[in-house]
Amino acid sequence: MSEWTWEYEGYDPAGERLRESLCTLGNGCFATRGAVPESRAGLVHYPATYAAGVYNRLESAVAGRRVVNEDLVNLPNWLFLRFRPRFADGSAGPWFSPDTHRPLDHRHSLDLRRAILTRTFRFRDDEAGVLGVEQVRLVHMADPHLAALRTVVTAEEWSGEIEVESVLDGDVTNSNVHRYRSLSRHHLVRVRTGASAADVTWLSCRTSTSDIGIGMAARTVAAGRPPTASELRPSRRRAVHRLVIPVAPGRPAVVDRTVALHTSRDRAISDPLGAALDRVATAADFPALMDSHVAAWARLWRGADIQVPGEAGRVLRLHLFHVLQTLSPHTADLDVGVPARGLHGEAYRGHVFWDELFVLPYLNLHFPEVSRALLDYRHRRLPQACRAARAAGRAGAMYPWQSGSDGREETQRLHLNPRSGRWLPDDSRLQHHVGSAIAYNVWQYCEATGDTEYLHTKGAEMLLQIARFWADSAEPGPGTGRYRIRGVVGPDEYHDRYPDADRPGLDDNAYTNVTAAWVLGRALDLVRRLPAWRRQELFERIKLDNGELPKWEEVSRRLRVPFHQGVISQFDGYGDLAELDWDAYRTRYPSIRRLDRILEAEGDSVNRYQASKQADVLMLGHLFSAAELRSLFDRLGYDVDDEVWHRTVDYYLRRTSHGSTLSGLVHGLVLARARRAEAWSYVHEALEADIADIQGGTTGEGIHLGAMAGTLDLVQRGLTGLETREDALFLDPVPLPSLSEYGFSLRYRGHWGIGIRRRSGQLEIRVPDSEESPIRVVLADRAVTIAPGETCTLVLPGE
Repeated sequence: MSEWTWEYEGYDPAGERLRESLCTLGNGCFATRGAVPESRAGLVHYPATYAAGVYNRLESAVAGRRVVNEDLVNLPNWLFLRFRPRFADGSAGPWFSPDTHRPLDHRHSLDLRRAILTRTFRFRDDEAGVLGVEQVRLVHMADPHLAALRTVVTAEEWSGEIEVESVLDGDVTNSNVHRYRSLSRHHLVRVRTGASAADVTWLSCRTSTSDIGIGMAARTVAAGRPPTASELRPSRRRAVHRLVIPVAPGRPAVVDRTVALHTSRDRAISDPLGAALDRVATAADFPALMDSHVAAWARLWRGADIQVPGEAGRVLRLHLFHVLQTLSPHTADLDVGVPARGLHGEAYRGHVFWDELFVLPYLNLHFPEVSRALLDYRHRRLPQACRAARAAGRAGAMYPWQSGSDGREETQRLHLNPRSGRWLPDDSRLQHHVGSAIAYNVWQYCEATGDTEYLHTKGAEMLLQIARFWADSAEPGPGTGRYRIRGVVGPDEYHDRYPDADRPGLDDNAYTNVTAAWVLGRALDLVRRLPAWRRQELFERIKLDNGELPKWEEVSRRLRVPFHQGVISQFDGYGDLAELDWDAYRTRYPSIRRLDRILEAEGDSVNRYQASKQADVLMLGHLFSAAELRSLFDRLGYDVDDEVWHRTVDYYLRRTSHGSTLSGLVHGLVLARARRAEAWSYVHEALEADIADIQGGTTGEGIHLGAMAGTLDLVQRGLTGLETREDALFLDPVPLPSLSEYGFSLRYRGHWGIGIRRRSGQLEIRVPDSEESPIRVVLADRAVTIAPGETCTLVLPGE
């Protein structure tokens, strides 16, 4: 199998939803799952199309309560196309489906280089004999409003006709996630269909509450041989184009379908349907569309490809492919965040969490314009975050844990435990550390790009308002000289309250407190750096008083970090919780990744135990280098040397169930940086998370975008020790034998295509020729300056 190709042999109904997610095609504006075209949504197949940022809000009755949820909307199905043989007597065979006609062979081939999904199969009809079919589809990367499907039907020994139905189907619901089945799912209203030309059908509709207009138009033509019949049949919710095309041995029937999609959120249009009709009418034919699509992807790969030998390299390229399909340069024109499950399914309702923390470090050095747009999504919602803070009695900005269309808190109040069937309170909205993630991304973007204009304007507004929230949230601890942050939930997510407590929330979560101290320190650095006129203007704009800054300084140095048994405590009191009999639970259950669900179904609670879903304290080692982390603890007045940190790592390794795909990723990076032999097992788990569906069915509900991007960051930043600070590239490579060779290119401070390659104990850095200034590269034992057009090869010590 090619390093650029993923192939799926045979037809496996049980694996269809996983394959559909992994074969999704998109362009940053919209994406369509890799369902077989003739399928409708059911237990086996789930054809679906999602446009970035198209949400809708519905009310449902759950567990005796009325709840409101906002969802990324499943749009009308443009993909639907089916066919059957027609005979001379006017009769027709049954419509083909792999669920009713067992294919003689069946293959899907996903070409990552060209972003094309090809399906080939043969099946036997009782009268027509063996028919062969090839279907090629794309979601256009050059024109982000187009998609296309070519279907070629070949008869081996029979001459006759093929009847084709090409459908725009508005009779769709959000039903990708089984555990959401009791929630309201009908998002589309005012569905209208029609035809505008001999070969064009159209469909328009609106979302029920957000009132987003959606327009689709499809042009279906017989390529090569004209149809013997063509009929347009619009109905109430479906626009059908029926064609009959002659077929004979050596003379296949070819049907090309081109689809345009617009929504009222698009720029430079007045009417989504009119825009879709115009676009499909002027779109090129299928071969020309493919050529321009492939050329657009070639440009993307030149700026983003990662070279790693072997199977790990294949998986990394698949991860990069899905990141680029969700967050392409087209995304820079949109008001969207980072959907945790991509544009690939409906898990988490398409919401935006903190996953940009794992995505932007990669994008900053390849597509900084996309990073800036994703930060703008947060900046536009800053007023809402400030209102949320005021409503909670706090100053500054309190960003929501789950975000969607407008910045309000989208976290559900109840969640279903599918193991017990019970609806339970959901207190994950107390994960206020999402604000620190946003501040971290602002800072890292500006360090990587040198974009001081952004740092001094929108970035400063976000950073200072988040710092303000943390300073106001910190309470003096009586008699301790320390500040405390109480009533929060950390990244672990298993623990949302103390055992038997009436109120949710935990005190002094170490990750929350340390990152809050970091935010405050960076905010103070920024205030000191700002030109006097800008500082005054900014303070006036956000109504910040100089009198607040002394408290920021004090809190940034005196926030409490709890310890127990010589390790950093996940939160105050963590060490007092009961120990779990891990061996017993591993013996009783095939998987204990979702230990919280297991314990709740047993009538117990994970809040009682020293058990973590995913990395919490260890997230600090993911975000900060060893030197920066030590400096942070020094600022707080704690001595956390290598021995304490390694002891802390070992402590939580034994107490983590890895119920999140992000967990293996974080543990792998932390262990690699600590030069630990077991790092590879966690890195390998992160690479396999989606392709092997290690969460047991969740990938079919959407890929885990943060984990995919995080594996790219693990190579780019984790293995190289890459930091962008002090106007230099800092590198501190670490050996990981299973990933001992790698190469990638970067965009940095105006340089396009800085090449970094490691092999045979050497690190090669190539700066392409340009008019830009030389770059400074700093390693642990030396610093070099590399001018444009030069290549520097460094021998790594000890290798």
